[in-house]
Amino acid sequence: MALRHAVLAALLGEELSGYQLAKAFDVGVANFWHALPQQLYAELARLEKDGLITGREVVQDTRPNKRLFQVTDAGSAELEQFTATAAKPSSIRDDLLVKVQAADHVDTGQLIAQLAERATFAQGKIELFERLLHTMRGDSTEEHFLRHGERIGPYLTCLRGLAFEQGNRDWCERSAAVLRERQATRVGD
Repeated sequence: MALRHAVLAALLGEELSGYQLAKAFDVGVANFWHALPQQLYAELARLEKDGLITGREVVQDTRPNKRLFQVTDAGSAELEQFTATAAKPSSIRDDLLVKVQAADHVDTGQLIAQLAERATFAQGKIELFERLLHTMRGDSTEEHFLRHGERIGPYLTCLRGLAFEQGNRDWCERSAAVLRERQATRVGD
């Protein structure tokens, strides 16, 4: 997947400024695609040049002017073509996993601290995703929203982000507990 497809998907159904797009990436899209704000602005320029989005200037009295972007018919066709192609399986690429792989040969105290830090980070993301999901569905139950809600795609990707971070938290907590237990056993030997 290219950044262009993630940007096109984020712009579907609404007009966003570059700033709003960056916020959308930080909150929702970041669970499956990471991009820095400067990368997003550069991609917006490319997409507009390629005719996949269109931008319009909005004059503001008390703030600097802003540009709002929306997907064109050509951009929708590009995204349609992208969704029709087979998705590549994802894989994990994580420095922490490399460190844990080496647990039998390194200071596990450092690993335990890093696992605890990652678990705390994951818990923060879990809480964020739970708030986002609640905001998206409002007073509806999840089952009702899944059947009848609007903009189901962002909701489903947010559910995936939630499950991903829950898995990260649970794995980190379990791994840290195993390493702590093994440390205590070695000291007692």
